[in-house]
Amino acid sequence: MAKVALNKSSLNKQKRSLKTYNRYLPALELKRQQLMLERKKAEVALNEAQQRVADLRKIVEEAIPMLACKEINVNNLVKVNNVKLVTQNIVGCRVPLVEDIDIEVTPYSYLARPHWVDSVVRQLKEMVRLRVELSVYQKRYELIREATRITSQRVNLFSKVLIPETKESIKRIGIYLSDQDRAAVMNAKLSKQKVLAQQAKTQGGQA
Repeated sequence: MAKVALNKSSLNKQKRSLKTYNRYLPALELKRQQLMLERKKAEVALNEAQQRVADLRKIVEEAIPMLACKEINVNNLVKVNNVKLVTQNIVGCRVPLVEDIDIEVTPYSYLARPHWVDSVVRQLKEMVRLRVELSVYQKRYELIREATRITSQRVNLFSKVLIPETKESIKRIGIYLSDQDRAAVMNAKLSKQKVLAQQAKTQGGQA
């Protein structure tokens, strides 16, 4: 706990700080709860994207065994030309969102390659799209998770450190000032008694 001055000015400062902390804490707690909800949504979306990639991979492996044929080259048939992202604001956390994916298919001769290549190309296009989306879902989840962590730290700072310490400082200053007031009253009474005693002594001597 930081050392605080034991005076009225410091007391007023601590009271203003406590008022500020109590005003911000509910907003921070609400933000933390909202971020935790959004983090869960992002986690579910990420898991679903991962499952879609896994499902498509299984379909490709089972339905198109011809991919194992070394004589047919399907490499570089599909590539991503451009991915357009937009920024989404989620409870103050800026995360990416896929708006468009431009996927290019390299022209190929229908006569030079078997008919099943068309099916491979469609599956590859879908796989490329899903992988791009998966990477964005991963980034979204990481950003929201980090924002949740930081906000939780701030909530704990306010609720477990700043507010308790400020309340304790107010209590210490209040006790000190009360003691000072009582001491001042006692000193005033003692001084008055001394004055009265001195006056009585003087009057007695004159008599």
